[in-house]
Amino acid sequence: MHSLAVTFAPVLAAEKSKVPFYIAGGVLVVWALIVSLGLGLRNERFPGNLQGQRTVSAITAVLVLAALATAVISSGGKRDETASAAQNKYPIPATAPEPGGEAAPAESSSSAGAAPAPAPSSSSSSSSSSSSAAGGATSALKLAANPAGQLAYDTKSLSAKAGTVTITLSNSSPVEHDVTIAQGSTVLGKTPTFVGGSRTVSVKLKPGTYTFYCSVPGHRQAGMEGTLTVS
Repeated sequence: MHSLAVTFAPVLAAEKSKVPFYIAGGVLVVWALIVSLGLGLRNERFPGNLQGQRTVSAITAVLVLAALATAVISSGGKRDETASAAQNKYPIPATAPEPGGEAAPAESSSSAGAAPAPAPSSSSSSSSSSSSAAGGATSALKLAANPAGQLAYDTKSLSAKAGTVTITLSNSSPVEHDVTIAQGSTVLGKTPTFVGGSRTVSVKLKPGTYTFYCSVPGHRQAGMEGTLTVS
């Protein structure tokens, strides 16, 4: 007996939550066998009278309720064990940030002792950006109107460096001319309209493609224009 108790003790301990259900169910089965086989078959008049019927019904009802109650209790214990196992498998973090709180930034050991990099000088950065945007070169270009009076310049293309671009127009023809510098529909600068001599226009240009032309009505349409390329 001692060896049997030692052998089955772990099994009974593991099934401790189901023992009441097994007992109640076993008693109900035994009672059903006694009523049906032991008494019902041997005594045709069983339970005999109204009092006997009530007694048998009452005992049966009690045993059925006991089996149901222990079944519910056993299943509840099983659910608790399942929930506990799930909680152990997926534990809730021990610490959580409070609502509205801010988590402290983590500092690595390699960067904790490093000194912050100095901020770039605003004056140097602004000067370099302005020089790169507008350019620091100065270009002096020459342009001449056709001396025979034709509506044309002596060239249809000019090139310059980004920065200050100066165009000097010479007009020895008997027709009034000028030179206008534009980008698209925006006029950036122009000389006065004149006859004889020369006039100069200076503008600051960024890298891109521009147009130069004569603004006297009809002259540009006749072909008095060209392309200015700034690099």
